[in-house]
Amino acid sequence: MNIQLIADSASDLPGEFFTEHNITLLPLHVHIGDEEYEDIVSIKSKDVFDSIRNGGHPKTSQASPQKMKEVFIDLAKSGNKGLYIAFSSELSGTYQTALMIRDQVKEEYPDLDLTILDTKCASLGYGLVVVKAAHMLKEGASFEQIIDEVKFQYEYMEHLFTVEDLDYLAKGGRVSKASAFIGGLLNIKPLLHVEDGKLVPLEKLRGKKKLLKRIIEVMRERGDQLDQQMIGISHGDDEALAEEMKTMIENEFGTSSFFMGMIGSAVGAHAGPGTLAIFFLNKKSSN
Repeated sequence: MNIQLIADSASDLPGEFFTEHNITLLPLHVHIGDEEYEDIVSIKSKDVFDSIRNGGHPKTSQASPQKMKEVFIDLAKSGNKGLYIAFSSELSGTYQTALMIRDQVKEEYPDLDLTILDTKCASLGYGLVVVKAAHMLKEGASFEQIIDEVKFQYEYMEHLFTVEDLDYLAKGGRVSKASAFIGGLLNIKPLLHVEDGKLVPLEKLRGKKKLLKRIIEVMRERGDQLDQQMIGISHGDDEALAEEMKTMIENEFGTSSFFMGMIGSAVGAHAGPGTLAIFFLNKKSSN
């Protein structure tokens, strides 16, 4: 019996990663004007960021229930075990829909063997959990070992990120409008993190230099053996900023393993251009 990994596009992993590791992709949807696109499949995140810069207001919707049903039926027919590692239920209805569709498919295919896990993670924080599972599967780990490690990874995954304009997140209902209003004033840069799957403002700093320095400080306070981890860095179409952050992390912690990339279309539609996000395991993971 084989193991089939399933993940959705909010993991912000490139399409090639899904193909290379034979991971089934459930794309979230992005709406620009009257057009609807499948994240990764029919739209690039650069298109989303360009749309926002040109005054557009992209919207998103969860992965298609019909697509889920097709994937789950195919899994049932294959006789393989499935593991769907899902985007935070606090940021999308995709996880809850997957549970509902699994129950529907089980009525017709009672032998469906599908485990669905709510990572409470987003972007590459979620992506790193999927990467770990993919590597373990390739190395021959058992289903139970992979599930245990996935749960460990998402329980201790830290997300630190900053956005150019908090209004994008506020308009999408991802953070409160009260915490968004000061974003564009006086070069104030917000630093946010994730608590129990929700986006929570951590503090506000003036200027990019102070912000990046503070990110390093928080990583030192929270991170566990950062020189031995794979650290995720994703950006909203600002590769130079991501590289600057990477260099600072290398110099500060001696880290040599990174997973870097542009934020995906679905997450990027809410975060906006100029976003910078860093993901790592915290010190609680060593307790």
